[in-house]
Amino acid sequence: MMQEESLKHNVCGLCCTRIENFGVVRNNYAILKNVNLHIHCGELTAIIGPNGAGKSTLLKAILGDIRHTGKLIFLDAKDEHTNRPVIGYVPQKLDLDTSSPTSVLDLFAAAQTNRPVWFFHSKKVYAKACSSLKQVEAEHLVNRRLGALSGGELQRVLLALALNPVPDLLLLDEPVSGVDQNGLQLFYRTVSDLRRNYDLSIILVSHDLKLVAEFADRVVFLNNKTVESCGTPREVFSDKKVIDLFGIGVLNPGEGGVK
Repeated sequence: MMQEESLKHNVCGLCCTRIENFGVVRNNYAILKNVNLHIHCGELTAIIGPNGAGKSTLLKAILGDIRHTGKLIFLDAKDEHTNRPVIGYVPQKLDLDTSSPTSVLDLFAAAQTNRPVWFFHSKKVYAKACSSLKQVEAEHLVNRRLGALSGGELQRVLLALALNPVPDLLLLDEPVSGVDQNGLQLFYRTVSDLRRNYDLSIILVSHDLKLVAEFADRVVFLNNKTVESCGTPREVFSDKKVIDLFGIGVLNPGEGGVK
């Protein structure tokens, strides 16, 4: 299977992302090397691979938190270079003091105004927080204390925060790790709806291969520091290297994406 046929200059509707000869080195040790990908606009691209393959490192490099070699190119609808897009990011988890009185509204206010969380919140800040939370079916959580939220509720709040403002590219780093099945399904249905409504480019790191098969348009298998397989869920999950690692021949995935 080709490593990544989409390096061709395919014209996308909005902003898309091309990654060329991408690498990350730390303390003279290569974590990623020769990574080539084309993240299409309006598609959910899932990244799978063993622990330590560099999946989260790739997201953080795209986000700009980690230095990298190679090229990270953002293209507009005419396949021309565009300015760095707005990037939203949802981490695996948020480290917080569960006994803290900090509320969901406090979190949004701090992000919007760069003021301390205990600062007075205006009606405008409240309305904007409610609007963002409504997109992820979490408006009712606006006054809840962060430490009182379930895992699924907290991840939806973080997703809402990543959508403020609505990004061109959304990065999800194992966003439902430890979340129960109901919360997990709701999170991914919400992400799918947002992708359709806003034509978002989404990159998802996940270990849940069944959900990847159900929700992803494209799958990237990251292994041995580079991309070893890329294509539709059916193509990647039929790759011998992927089957040998995960033993997933029985998944029988569809063509990917939620229709």
